[in-house]
Amino acid sequence: MGQIQLENVGKTYGGTTVLQDINLDIEDGEFVVLVGPSGCGKSTLLRMVAGLEDISQGRIIIDGKVANRIPAKERGLAMVFQSYALYPHMKVAENMSFALRLAGVKKSEIDAKVRQAAEILGLEPYLDRLPKELSGGQRQRVAMGRAIVRDPEAFLFDEPLSNLDAKLRVRMRSEIKKLHQRLAKTTIYVTHDQTEAMTMADRIVVLHDGHVAQIGPPSELYNNPNSAFVASFIGSPEISMFQAKAGAKGAHHVVLDGGVTMPLGRPLDVAEGTEVTYGIRPQTIEIAETGPVAEVLLVEPTGETAEVTLSLAGQEMVAVLPAKAGLEPGRQIALGIPAERALVFDPATGGRLL
Repeated sequence: MGQIQLENVGKTYGGTTVLQDINLDIEDGEFVVLVGPSGCGKSTLLRMVAGLEDISQGRIIIDGKVANRIPAKERGLAMVFQSYALYPHMKVAENMSFALRLAGVKKSEIDAKVRQAAEILGLEPYLDRLPKELSGGQRQRVAMGRAIVRDPEAFLFDEPLSNLDAKLRVRMRSEIKKLHQRLAKTTIYVTHDQTEAMTMADRIVVLHDGHVAQIGPPSELYNNPNSAFVASFIGSPEISMFQAKAGAKGAHHVVLDGGVTMPLGRPLDVAEGTEVTYGIRPQTIEIAETGPVAEVLLVEPTGETAEVTLSLAGQEMVAVLPAKAGLEPGRQIALGIPAERALVFDPATGGRLL
């Protein structure tokens, strides 16, 4: 079993509150990703679950037992750090087996566990090498192997890919996901990279200023964010946001500067002229025969598509459009914007209106 529950968990340092009222139920075998901007408390929260940080309020429950005062080594969890944390003087096999040797496990059992983990991670050719003889990706796999041999109830990953180059990050992302599918172990994964979160998670926990902003599957957070912050943080390229005013009662549009109208799936329940924030995902926009007219400012090809920066009603926005459209700076194009995909927020609170 690997169920982990957080009940009203908080953390303060002196008079500074870092985390407050964190509530989260993680099911056995679930892959949960904690995301948020730097300083939001995601790594601190992971360390509290691991037992490396004391909690200031609330309870952490692991498999039905309150773990607040249970030492880290007795929680049945294994943590993989950003910095790999390998012993430089030990060979790969020794690094992987260190915790087992420390615990007095029989040599035959240690050898079997190391061989099994090395097979899973493709490390068999490297067991007699020192960490300095390995690439960054290989070192990260050794760190993962050290966690696997312990056969923990859950894995905790603290930004494990942030030291790797972009291509290797993509490959390691797939390896970690495949590892989770093979071992079916509960996993809590911390990252600041929302692309990692979207591609790996069963559920994402978005943290903001020490609070949970929203919890849900990746598709839910992308399509139905509950706030302007979540909408802006989840999705790449970032959602385009506009200052706008509500149309007349019953109108299926909002109004931008210059009288430009943007479509809505249904009318807003606010007075005409109310200030709102209108959001549309870059991936939902198309080139159309009619619609709001924007000027092309910048075209960044990415292969089959291009990220196109546009100027609309004096504000910049981004659209992901077919590269074969052959757009160039200065061109005027009409935009097809799906009304049902529009998101509207309260500019004062950031809360979702539509």
